[in-house]
Amino acid sequence: MATAGRTTLLSAILNVNNTTTESQNTEEDDGQNLWSSILSEVSTRSRSKLPTGKNVVVMGEVGCGKTTLVAKLQGVEEYMKGRGLEYLYFSVHDEDVDDHTRCNAWVLDGDLYHKGLQKFALSVENLADSLALFVVDLSRPWLALESLQKWASVVRDYLDKLRVPPETMREMEHRLVKQFQEYMEPGSDLEAMPQRRNPESEEESVVLPLGENALTHNLGIPLVVVCTKCDAISALEKEHDYRDEHLDFIQSHVRRFCLQYGATLLYTSMKENKNLDLLYKYLIHRLYGFPFNFPAQVVEKDSVFIPSGWDNEKKIAILHENFQTVKADDNFEDVIVKPAVRKFVHEKEIQAEDDQVFLVKLQDASNRAPTGSPRTTNRSAAANVANVMPMQSGTKKIDPNMKGGQTSEGVLANFFNSLLTKKAGSPGTGGQPTGGGSTTPGTVRKSGSKLGLTDVQAELDRISSKSDLDSSALNASTPPAENDES
Repeated sequence: MATAGRTTLLSAILNVNNTTTESQNTEEDDGQNLWSSILSEVSTRSRSKLPTGKNVVVMGEVGCGKTTLVAKLQGVEEYMKGRGLEYLYFSVHDEDVDDHTRCNAWVLDGDLYHKGLQKFALSVENLADSLALFVVDLSRPWLALESLQKWASVVRDYLDKLRVPPETMREMEHRLVKQFQEYMEPGSDLEAMPQRRNPESEEESVVLPLGENALTHNLGIPLVVVCTKCDAISALEKEHDYRDEHLDFIQSHVRRFCLQYGATLLYTSMKENKNLDLLYKYLIHRLYGFPFNFPAQVVEKDSVFIPSGWDNEKKIAILHENFQTVKADDNFEDVIVKPAVRKFVHEKEIQAEDDQVFLVKLQDASNRAPTGSPRTTNRSAAANVANVMPMQSGTKKIDPNMKGGQTSEGVLANFFNSLLTKKAGSPGTGGQPTGGGSTTPGTVRKSGSKLGLTDVQAELDRISSKSDLDSSALNASTPPAENDES
């Protein structure tokens, strides 16, 4: 009995010890699981933080609105425009993990002289985290296609000189092709789509063949084409007679370019704040993997949005159905012609001299001018003679054998000749000698600068009593004419 009792007591003690040990092991396991879950959560949070170093390189012509566009994305109303290469940024906020970061925005000058400054924005290290954004000015649509081709060539030449490792470039090109092929139109399968996609952790998948003319020019980095100033379309219609087919023709060629480069197309207006929020959401979707659930927009001609992977040749061909006076294969420059510039003739501006200088010159000129002018005296004498002549009509017939026209012309001719050739003591001078020699009309005797009436009458009497020699001389000086009986 004693032995049996000790055995029972020993078993009970062992059972208690075993139970205590098991409870301690369970508590240790629970503690380890708790710490594991905390570490796992911290690790997940650290991996889900927004990455830094993402870049958007903005290119376009001078005056197309590059700086204004980035300032709108940044939410800044007042900004300064620079030259060469401008650095701006716009904020990115992830509400899921309450994290903020900044996306770098580099604005390259529209002058090709500054294209070498790309090296400060794009490098081998950050190329995979970069996106190129081409800006086109819709108020000058005749420059659209040429501008896109020019800046695409600039980026291509720079990437070729950058000497990116072939493996890295092939990986980036493959990523673009995959993104293009995996595009899904939002709306039908939104619940099945992941809310957050990390491009770096995507699994390999089979890439389907690309469509016709799709991604034939693969730059390796995402490309977005933004057509600014879409509010100018109404002005093009009013001032330059643009019709819907012209706008569709422009959109058709721009979409073909975007299809070749796998680019996204977006029409914006800073003046009307149109599609700016859409552009911001699409940029952070492509760079940071944020969800994006906006479908393509092609109905409104001034609010076009075509994401990369949506478009193809068949969809572009829908625009060609409205063409009447143009063809889809016409050259862009032949249809969208730059309007003629109206040249304004600017007259040469004459600078007026100072009033005091002008008055001094006028005073000097008046001081140098002569007190009398023979030419003025001659005119006054001739005028006075003409005024006196009508008063002698009806006193005496001069020559009844002459016509009226011949009589007046002959009398006047002989009268003025006599005034020029008269000598001292001749009639008309009042019997006073003039000092010899011929006289001029300016030296005829005057009475208050006017000929006396008696002198003129005496001279007319002398002319009427002249000999036939004078009459023949007068007739010889005038052409013969038939006499009319009066």
